[in-house]
Amino acid sequence: MNQSLPLPPYNAIGATLAQKLIARAAAQSHVNVGDVLTCQVDLAMFHDSSGPRRLKPMLADIGAQIWDPNKVVLVLDHYVPARDTDAEKIIRITRDVAKEWQLPHVIDSEGICHVVLPERGHLKPGHFCVGGDSHSPTGGAFGTYMFGIGATEMLGVVATGEIWVQVPQTLRMQWHGALQKGVCAKDMMLHMIGKFGMNGGNYQAVEFAGETVRSLGMQERMTLSNMSAEMGAQVGLIAADNITRDYLKSVGVSQEVIEQCDYFETDETADFQRFDFDAAQLSPQVAAPHSPENTKAVREFAHIKPSVAYIGACTGAKLADLRAAAEVLKGRKVAAGVQLMVAPASARDQAQAQREGVMQILMDAGASVLPNACGACAGYGGTFEEGATVISSTARNFQGRMGPASVQVYLASPATVAASALQGHIADVREVLA
Repeated sequence: MNQSLPLPPYNAIGATLAQKLIARAAAQSHVNVGDVLTCQVDLAMFHDSSGPRRLKPMLADIGAQIWDPNKVVLVLDHYVPARDTDAEKIIRITRDVAKEWQLPHVIDSEGICHVVLPERGHLKPGHFCVGGDSHSPTGGAFGTYMFGIGATEMLGVVATGEIWVQVPQTLRMQWHGALQKGVCAKDMMLHMIGKFGMNGGNYQAVEFAGETVRSLGMQERMTLSNMSAEMGAQVGLIAADNITRDYLKSVGVSQEVIEQCDYFETDETADFQRFDFDAAQLSPQVAAPHSPENTKAVREFAHIKPSVAYIGACTGAKLADLRAAAEVLKGRKVAAGVQLMVAPASARDQAQAQREGVMQILMDAGASVLPNACGACAGYGGTFEEGATVISSTARNFQGRMGPASVQVYLASPATVAASALQGHIADVREVLA
């Protein structure tokens, strides 16, 4: 909690989760859709691509310093490990500036920012945060108002600790029922993007709710919030609950801090747009090149034979994702002609997967293990060769993002990627698990 804020009694009636979070950050008792307010920032995150190399010269130009180094987290995840001299230079600048600014929270080459940030206990319910990366809405899975901003906006934040925001409308995605075995949050998200399109969120607040969402573990919830960016939303929110509390405790957040968090939720009397989905009817989903909105049921792509199966990125290589892939691949080998690549999203998740035997299952199946970094997803290293057909657990499949323009990337869940690697064609994981 930002203790510098006066804390008025927030209106508990007739407000959405987004409104309550913004009201707290703006020190208001109630806010209305369309209001433009100045909000106090609890945490700012940037990485080696979006951070020091851009911010240092701009701060120097205006004669400013970091407003509160303790509220900044710097992650080195895009250009590590360095693959060329340009990457080496960027990494060197990042590390040197981190020392110069005396930043206490630097996570260097230990995983992707959106995964390592919460696993270090930096995201808490009720907080208002920004990130120098488009997938920063991942923080919304923790009942945190978090969104991505550009370098100029980040300059204002790190210099003042404030940012203005226009209170958004809430688009509530209400999911009912239980998912079939092998179907997961990535399938839910691809289905919604296919339905609404990449601009369907209209830079508003998307909220995920219903018993299906409440039954998901934290890392599956993170996948939903993460890919709200692909729907064009500003934030992807999920109300914090006991699952959130248990996760915070597991990553070392003290019970005292957990009890101080603001566990806001949307009031049923609030004004929001509601969309209902039946989880039991959802099949595995696949997005065809070159957009996440090109989504159809997996059966439509059975004729596609990938040469590469990639399990990586903040969206698709967390511990829960690695476990899902291992369940499919246990005791089996990938098909001839398919290269299976696994880039665990964090060193901690990889270490836990190693202890559980998950990594061994993946390697026994034929996987090559890559560094804990953004890697191919961000196009900074290890991208795919000319003409490759890839099935990937990443969030985006834009042309030229993960290699030459000729690379064809199909998006799917980690379980579907594993099933496809096993069968040699895009496959329905439900059939493999059966």
